[in-house]
Amino acid sequence: MLLTLGFVCTLAFMAGLIDAAVGGGGLIQIPALFTALPNMSPATLFGTNKLASAVGTLSAARSYLRKVRLPWRLILPAAAAAFIMSFAGAAAVSLIPKDVMRPLVLALLLVMAVYTLWKKDFGARHSPGPIGRREMLVGVAIGGAIGFYDGLFGPGTGSFLMFLFIRFFSFDFLHASASAKVVNLTTNVAALAFFIPAGHVLYQYAVPMALCNMLGAMAGTWIALKKGARFVRILFLMLTSSLICKLAWDMFFAAAG
Repeated sequence: MLLTLGFVCTLAFMAGLIDAAVGGGGLIQIPALFTALPNMSPATLFGTNKLASAVGTLSAARSYLRKVRLPWRLILPAAAAAFIMSFAGAAAVSLIPKDVMRPLVLALLLVMAVYTLWKKDFGARHSPGPIGRREMLVGVAIGGAIGFYDGLFGPGTGSFLMFLFIRFFSFDFLHASASAKVVNLTTNVAALAFFIPAGHVLYQYAVPMALCNMLGAMAGTWIALKKGARFVRILFLMLTSSLICKLAWDMFFAAAG
């Protein structure tokens, strides 16, 4: 028990650190839970992961909001749409096979990585325009689409949010990361609203993991704020590349094995 707890808590710290800067903490934390607790149901492991992640995301969001000003007129409607559509995505899990999702997500990640590499100044400057009705509607569409995706499948949610905030609203990577944390927090809460009443949380693991995830998030936020948008851009490209490799492995090699 203690050895297992130490293992998952160490990786929860790393997940919180990475997630606070560029998202993608689930890439670390979910495999850690599946490795450490192979006899538990996937729903219980996902619920345990969500509780730990939600605490870390909340910590990161609070740290960012002390230093970064966000356009709440845009972010709050996007977060509300993400919350509602995350429920819808979770309800649709059984209707859409994961094998259908993986190629689509892989293609989108490749487009994101190529676009970010091609446009050298992408996310380097923060130059958002005024937030009008059109921008609010685009924000709601982004929040709803990514919320649905997070409830349905999940990997890369934070990265997709960051990319879209930069592409459509001219945020830099730092402001995009802060905005993604606020929206991502609502999708985590929406998931927990299902997992907790259903009894799919192992609190003896989730609570210590949540504390470690929060400490990692504090460290990751400090690094991102200190190093700035260009450093976060490098981390973003590294994470996106890792996601591409993982999904490609799952599609072409793990299935064959």
